[in-house]
Amino acid sequence: MTATAWRAALAVLSALALTSTGCSAGGATHAHGSPGTLRVGIIPNISPETQRAHYEPFRKYLADRLKTDVELFVATNYAGVVSALAGKKLDIAYLGGLTYVQAEAQTKVTPLVTEVDQETGTPEYLSAIVAKADASFRSAKDVVAAGGKFAFGDVSSTSGSLYPRVMLVDAGARCQTGDLTVCPPLASVTFTGGHDATAQAVASGSVDAGGIELRILHRLEKQGSVPKGALKVVETREVMGYPWVAGPDLTGETRDAVINAFTAMSDPKLLDLMRAKAYVKVSAADYADVRKQATDLGLLTAP
Repeated sequence: MTATAWRAALAVLSALALTSTGCSAGGATHAHGSPGTLRVGIIPNISPETQRAHYEPFRKYLADRLKTDVELFVATNYAGVVSALAGKKLDIAYLGGLTYVQAEAQTKVTPLVTEVDQETGTPEYLSAIVAKADASFRSAKDVVAAGGKFAFGDVSSTSGSLYPRVMLVDAGARCQTGDLTVCPPLASVTFTGGHDATAQAVASGSVDAGGIELRILHRLEKQGSVPKGALKVVETREVMGYPWVAGPDLTGETRDAVINAFTAMSDPKLLDLMRAKAYVKVSAADYADVRKQATDLGLLTAP
């Protein structure tokens, strides 16, 4: 089975898993317009099990704020969340910028809010190309010139796939749009499935460099998953923040209630868990660069 076929199969299984866990039933509607059970999808930018546990305090906050039941769904890959949105099995979802523009190409989704990043102090964060600390690379051009092995995260990751690819192409790589694993003069390109896996692949020497979300690398270092100083950043690019989006059937009243729940969030511990200083409203226009880059590099359509 080809890599594309595997990814398509995983997306179908993720959508089926959503139904089997009970997230497919909306139920009654509360006074403010939210469904009896608000179905919330989250992309697995780290392992799905870790991501689900990480967002449990947020689930409780949202349930209390909206006075409704909230169920979390973390797919096995990014495409699974897009499939669930398109299948109307989710009410809101946390997506990367790339996943959002892939989703809007398939169904009606409305961006609501994004986080003000703790590290940049803006709604933008950093995508990075990293290498082992003792590597000779000082830029993306050095990585491309060396013609070695490169690791992306999930194929639909904004900061782990799209923008590292942008940096490589700007540095002279001839990445193909028809086959995303062909990017000469790089000897090989692989997709690890997540930022944590990419960091481990670079740290272990399985690949020469990789694309990763910089704040996730910092979190992995803080947790001890990656030894601090084992990896170095050779290039970065600013990326518009992850949007929380509303699915096609969520009413305007409920969208407003969800936006208010985010922008009213003030608990420092919860904001820290969400990697946010605060939340701000966003629109489709805020993701124009993501949309253009994804189109140019053959990543607009989810695999």
